[in-house]
Amino acid sequence: MTTQIHPVDHELIQAAAHVARTRCQGDNHTMAAAARARDGRIVTAVNAYHFTGGPCAELVVIGAAAAQGAYELDTIVAVGDRDRGVVPPCGRCRQVLLDYFPALKVIVGEDDRIRTVLITDLLPESYVWADHQLDAE
Repeated sequence: MTTQIHPVDHELIQAAAHVARTRCQGDNHTMAAAARARDGRIVTAVNAYHFTGGPCAELVVIGAAAAQGAYELDTIVAVGDRDRGVVPPCGRCRQVLLDYFPALKVIVGEDDRIRTVLITDLLPESYVWADHQLDAE
């Protein structure tokens, strides 16, 4: 695996951090995500924690983007509440992000090690759902 590093979108990190600071309250909303659409728009969202496995902020941002007509996302980042900083996507989110946006860039790392990598670098040797679908006739 060769990790491809891309420029860090600091504006995206700031957008997610702002939402985490101002909208994440209590135990139901503890993570914020921000994604940049291919047309440059930034879409934000928060997680919806529930003991049954509510959606992560990255998954909520996919729906929020679609609701705004943004179906192609370029870069995504998640930030934790209480100044926890950038948080990498969980395994489920990595798989969903790969399936929806195979060329997506993801911001990961801490402090001076913040970097942007391709989703495929976060999920090597991955299962690609589209590769296993039968052709509809």
